[in-house]
Amino acid sequence: MNRITHILRDQKLGSALGMLVLVVLWSMPTLGLLITSLRPSSVAEISPWWEALFNPLSTVWTLDAYQNSLDSGMLASLINTIAVTVPATILPLMIAANAAYAFTFLNFKGKEFFFAMLVALMVIPLQSSLIPVLRGMVAFQKAFHIPLTGTYASAWVVHSAFAMPLAIYIFRNYMMTLPKELIEAARVDGASNYQIFWQLILPMSVPALASFAIFQFLWVWNDYLIAFVFVGEQKAVMTYRLLRLLGQYGQGWRDVAAGSFISLIIPLLVFFGLQRYFVRGLLAGSVKG
Repeated sequence: MNRITHILRDQKLGSALGMLVLVVLWSMPTLGLLITSLRPSSVAEISPWWEALFNPLSTVWTLDAYQNSLDSGMLASLINTIAVTVPATILPLMIAANAAYAFTFLNFKGKEFFFAMLVALMVIPLQSSLIPVLRGMVAFQKAFHIPLTGTYASAWVVHSAFAMPLAIYIFRNYMMTLPKELIEAARVDGASNYQIFWQLILPMSVPALASFAIFQFLWVWNDYLIAFVFVGEQKAVMTYRLLRLLGQYGQGWRDVAAGSFISLIIPLLVFFGLQRYFVRGLLAGSVKG
């Protein structure tokens, strides 16, 4: 028994088996959703999805649910979701990176106080601020005759504003780990703050930027409340379309399963495309070199 334990410890099989079990357990609901979306309604309603998993050759497979989802306007909702998500991810990234640079490398009066207030803003729930923000947009629209509500821009502003405190906090922690000697050498050579930020700090902060971009992209992509309140039904995003696919009595649950997989495609591409930066950015500032 001790020899077996020693072998498992040396080859790290115990950790690998544990991770395998976690991956299987985590993937089971998604696998069930996929199988459900590919089975006819008459079969899916009377038999569990795992029967098709263990006996795939005798199971009838169909893409009707995916066709129904696309015919119901899912493709247009996909475009609307991209139009909301991409700017709402890029805007807080750029603004917060500039602010984090100022909080890290510039000296100005009240810097620590302002940063503490900024961090405190993270505890304010978004839902409690929806009505004041909406009223402010309506007042702005009446005063300047610039339409905000019912447009993509309103969702960009709200998502960016509420993402800013966390983004600045993450970026500042990461930038504090960067070698200050390099910034001082650049200043001695006559580089401006603008040049230091764009040519030195930003390229070195790619892990933190990518890590936050993943979180922000997934958050905005899966959001329902802000898109529904500020953009509306005329430019419905995918989360709203999935709710409509379900139907009043829940009869469209297979269409929802298919639509969910359609909505998964782009987030998966984003995550796998940026995953090499994910862990490095997630641990940004936790250890100083």
